[in-house]
Parts: sequence; C-alpha cells; structure tokens
Amino acid sequence: MKSLSIIRDEHRALAAVLQGLGYLVEQIRERGAAPDFAVLSAMIYYIDAFPERFHHPKEDRYLFALLRSRCPAAGGLIDHLQADHVEGAQKIRALEQWLTRYREGGATEFPAFAAALDGYVGFELEHIRREERELLPLAREHLTADDWSRVDSAFSGTTDPLLGVAPGEHWERLFRRIATIAPAPIGVGPPSRPR
Repeated sequence: MKSLSIIRDEHRALAAVLQGLGYLVEQIRERGAAPDFAVLSAMIYYIDAFPERFHHPKEDRYLFALLRSRCPAAGGLIDHLQADHVEGAQKIRALEQWLTRYREGGATEFPAFAAALDGYVGFELEHIRREERELLPLAREHLTADDWSRVDSAFSGTTDPLLGVAPGEHWERLFRRIATIAPAPIGVGPPSRPR
C-alpha cells in the first residue's frame, strides 16, 4: 500500500501550494503587496499540471475504479469525488483566466481573481479532506493485495509519457522553482514589495 503514502504526499504538496497562493493573495489584499505574477503563475501552473492532469486521472482510473468494484456502497462518494475532479478542472481554467485578466487589467481585476482563488482553494482543500478521511479508509478496508499492487504501480510508475521524465523529478523541479521564487514564508525568494 505504498500508494497511500504517495497519495498523501501529493495531497500535502498540493495543499502547501494552495495555502501559499492564499497567503500571497492575503498579502496583496491586506498589506498592499505588489503581485508577483511569476510566482502566482508558477503556482497555478503546478495546480493545473500536477493534480488536474496527473494525480486525479490516476485516482479515477485505478483507485476509484477498483474501490467501486470492491465496495459498491462507496459509489456515491466516488461519484462525488469524480464530479469534484471535473469541477476542479473547470475552476482552474477560470482561475487561469482571472490571473490573466488581473495581470493585464491591473488592480481593478484583483477582487475577481482573489474571489476565484479563494473559492478554488476552499474547494480543493475540502476535496482533499474528503479523500483522506472518507475514501482512503474505505480503500484500505476493501481493496485486495492485488488491487493495491495495481494502484501502487500506477502511482509509482517510473515515467510520465507526456513529460518524458520521471514524474517525481519533474514535480520536484517545479516545486523547488516555486520555493525559490516565492517570498517567505512560502519560499526563499525576495520579500514581497509594497505597491
């Protein structure tokens, strides 16, 4: 069941980026910090590229499908989480558009961007909570050793065919880049500047 640790680690990385985004928006809102669009873009790219295109499809295809076959009573929960995956992808598209509007349109676009971000962060953190507290315990209880072998293989595969590199290396590089350019306490980049 090493995939359980991988899934939780991936959730923690995503939650850190989400909370970091929330912190940056709060700094702009409450302290008048100048927006660092490179940092915001890198963090939103991470959310789009990793969970939406890599993590969630593996959950849907392997973990959710196997659990649905072993525990039909989990069907409603799985349906809800899969609907979250679809809605999350739509929300991240909208968030990318709001970031572009904010970057190009200036401060008048900030409230809409901030509202979209706040909504997405809350939505995604609740999704993670539901997976960790409701779905993973059911999976632990109902999946067989052979099922876990399949899930483990999916979550610890050596390469991502879309990236052509080991998935861990790609995400680790992106995460390091975010930590390098983001201001403290998110990362070690230069401090936020006032507007």
